[in-house]
Amino acid sequence: MVTVTNLTKTYGEQRAVDDISFTARSGEVLGFLGPNGAGKTTTMKILTCYLSQSSGTAEVCGHDVQEDSLAVRRCVGYLPEHNPLYPDMYVREYLKFAADANGIRRPRARIDELVTMTGLEREANKQIGALSKGYRQRVGLAQALLHDPEVLILDEPTSGLDPNQLAEIRQLIRRLGQEKTVIFSTHIMQEVQAICDRVVIIDRGRLVADDPIERLQRRLSGSSSLLVEFDRDVVPDRLATIAGVTSVEAGKRARTYRLLLAPGADPRADVFRFAVANDRVLLGLSREELSVEEVFRALTAAG
Repeated sequence: MVTVTNLTKTYGEQRAVDDISFTARSGEVLGFLGPNGAGKTTTMKILTCYLSQSSGTAEVCGHDVQEDSLAVRRCVGYLPEHNPLYPDMYVREYLKFAADANGIRRPRARIDELVTMTGLEREANKQIGALSKGYRQRVGLAQALLHDPEVLILDEPTSGLDPNQLAEIRQLIRRLGQEKTVIFSTHIMQEVQAICDRVVIIDRGRLVADDPIERLQRRLSGSSSLLVEFDRDVVPDRLATIAGVTSVEAGKRARTYRLLLAPGADPRADVFRFAVANDRVLLGLSREELSVEEVFRALTAAG
């Protein structure tokens, strides 16, 4: 588990991280989101002992990042945003070097396992400098996993991957998240919905959301709607009289309408009764939620 309590990091008068608190539990993938400059990378560097905080505390697997940094480093696998590799080294040579630095017993077997796990088989005997950005990301991920850490901190791990590689790495991260604590930072909102169990959003150093994916999508007032389609036109004002409907918008197609709902409202049965009472055939009825991207934009809009 990772526990962050009232964590603050200042540079002069600027607060890069401003009194944030959250936890990341074992067996979950935590999406750690925020606009550029929000303090995500600074927080990750504190958790991995690259930086010290100005105030507050952070613990990883019960070890304080300031008081017991060596124990923290043993527990953490870290893939930073700018993946630091040695381009003149070969893939296996680099992983052997990293394994020796981590005191890995039976390094060859572990390297073979990770080469397979991260899909590096065809590139394992190449120089790192000759690899595409996507494969260099895979090498960085393999290095982060070498010592089988309990906590995995990944900063933009899918940067540069093609669609096939994306699917493979997403599946790997989901699998790792079943047994480890994974903190995952990305700007690709589809990945958040595909990979993460819970989301923490920070903006200008402050925490603005800490919710499971489903609750995050329902967090804002009016965050859900119904898209309905009838066989004939309907007067929108009449649809607005249905209990739980706050307003009605015309849909993109003819005879479709978006019903914006009050929080917690579910008027689907009333919409069906409305169609019967008004001699209309209900051709479509689907609930919509704000996407994670829409919620992200709403919560981090400049104020």
